Amino acid sequence: MSALFDHVSALFRKGHVGTLPDPWDDPRIPEIEEFRPASVLIAFTEREEPGILLLHRPSNMRAHPGQIAFPGGKRDPGETPVEAALREANEELGICEDAVRLVGVSDIHRTGSGFEITPVLGVVPADIAIRPNPTEVAQWFEAPASFVFDSKNQTRKTIDWKDRTLPYIEIMWREHRIWGVTAAIIHNLSRRLNWHG
Repeated sequence: MSALFDHVSALFRKGHVGTLPDPWDDPRIPEIEEFRPASVLIAFTEREEPGILLLHRPSNMRAHPGQIAFPGGKRDPGETPVEAALREANEELGICEDAVRLVGVSDIHRTGSGFEITPVLGVVPADIAIRPNPTEVAQWFEAPASFVFDSKNQTRKTIDWKDRTLPYIEIMWREHRIWGVTAAIIHNLSRRLNWHG
């Protein structure tokens, strides 16, 4: 039995009734004609103060260098969203599929970079062994779920991009700047889960 799994599952079921009103969307979406399917794993750690596993991309990566992300990536042909999320979590952080208790699949998030991302929620043991792949992960960390899901910590900002001013969400936890797609997914999910009641 897992109290955290039961708690997150109950919040998930209650929060995913109906469509999410006014989700945070990437303002560049209308410019994209075709989206590539991708998945991320939102892994809650089984502890009294649950955390969420996140990682920094290496600064030399071609896509989103240095940014903070969930473990995840593009789906291979024939893969389900869950299969892709578990495979990527294993490739990037060494998380074994058997260690993840699946909660469910949340709202698809489309990005201005052309991805259609499916968040997959799961619970992992607090003492899970993390073995980061140095080609894909510069650093990993665990941010408290209670912090990132608190709307007071989700700051709305703007950035100048190609002669336009675009809005985005930023979450600062310690020295970690969570923004862009990752922060948008957290923002939308926080409204689904209603973590703070």
